Formats: sequence, structure tokens, C-alpha cells
Amino acid sequence: MSWDPDLYRKFRDERFAPFEDLSGLVEVRQGMDVIDLGCGTGELTERLSDMLPGSRVLGIDSSPEMLGKAAPRVRPGLDFELRPIQDAVGEWDLIFSNAALQWIPDHGTLVPRLISLLKPGGQIAVQVPSNHVHITQLLAGETAAEEPFRSALGGWVRVPSVLSITEYAGLLYENGCTGITVFEKVFPHVLSDARAILEWLSGTLLISYLSRLQPPLDEAFKDAIGEKLEKLYPEGPVFYPFNRIFFSGFRGERPN
Repeated sequence: MSWDPDLYRKFRDERFAPFEDLSGLVEVRQGMDVIDLGCGTGELTERLSDMLPGSRVLGIDSSPEMLGKAAPRVRPGLDFELRPIQDAVGEWDLIFSNAALQWIPDHGTLVPRLISLLKPGGQIAVQVPSNHVHITQLLAGETAAEEPFRSALGGWVRVPSVLSITEYAGLLYENGCTGITVFEKVFPHVLSDARAILEWLSGTLLISYLSRLQPPLDEAFKDAIGEKLEKLYPEGPVFYPFNRIFFSGFRGERPN
């Protein structure tokens, strides 16, 4: 998938708000080895580094476009690397991920693997969007099942990988975590109109569809979803509630 950093940052305040809740779960200690999975443009990785004195923070991402924006933030103790999340290696005091794991399939396998990368007493802290049952999200799969998109996509439809809060709590417990915290929160966004929702979706969910469609079908796909959104929301502003799941735990005994 090819990411557009500028389009993604158009809703910067809304997308960055969950970072405050997630970073609030982090137990701050001196001199930690930290990895930020799916660091994007690096703005939030830099903020994470600022709140962890004396720590070595590495942000990884699979998007060269995003990492191009992150590069100027490199400094002693803060670095970035082009690497898919599922290929993360090393031993870490903190594994942090804000709105990235939702792109990786099979969380039942992924989460235990990430926990295995923690040092004893290390912490995992993750936030994933859980808005996949909202009507605006369902429109993408609905439109992909219509012609001519169905044939062009070979019947492919994105299947959400995000689990329930109960399932994440179970994975943490089953893989030896203590100090487990898991919750879901609704972020009450207000967008100007249906076109703004389309722009929001174009910066995230729709990328996986658009990258599989050749011109002019990619634009036709966006237009089809835009028409449906305008029927759903003929007037603005639009209340756009967005659900997100947060989970955290420590491998083994929580450090003193």
C-alpha cells in the first residue's frame, strides 16, 4: 500500500488524540529500549521519546513515504527504520503501537509474538481502531462487492483483523502478562460533511482497495463511496463516533 502522509495528517488532531490515552498507560522508567510499531511520520514517536528520558527509541514502518517525513527527527536516542511490523525483532523494555496493528492479520498469532520480544518485566502498549462495524467502514466492503469493482479486485474484500477487548485480555493473560489493562473508548469526532468523511477514509481504510485498482477504477471506487456517504449524510456537520481499543500488560512480574 502507498500512503499519503499529507492526506493522513489532514485530520491530525483527531488521529493523534488517542496517543494521549495510550501514552498514559506507559510506565516511565530510565534508560529503556523502546520500539514504536508503525511509527508513520514520526511525530508521535518523537513525543514518546521526549517522555522517556535516557531511552533508546526506534520507530519502524513499512511506508517509505511516511519515513521520509520522519527522517528529520532522527537524533541521539531516536531513530527510524524501514521494516514491516510483523518482521520486528530484538528485545525491548517497551513495545508501543498507536493505530497500526489493525493492518496486520491474525492478531491471535501476532500479539503473542510481540510479547515474546519483551524483556522480563517489559511492557506492551497498543491502540487499534475498532470502528470496523460503523456504517462508513462497511460501505467499502459493500462497494467492493459490486461490479465492476468485484471483478477488478478478484472478489477481494478487506477482512478486519481487530479482536474484541475480551480476546485481547485473554491473549495477554495466556502469554504471561500481568498488570493487564484493556478498554474500548469512543472518540466523538465532528466532521464538516460527507466529503470530509470520504477524505478521512481515503487516508486509511480505502488505501487497501485503491492500491489494488487501476485507473480509472480507483477514482470510480472513491466516487461510488462518496455518493453513498452523501445519501447517508446529506447535511453537515456530521457526528462521526470512532471506537478504539487500548491494551497493555507486562511480561511476567511488573518492575518495581
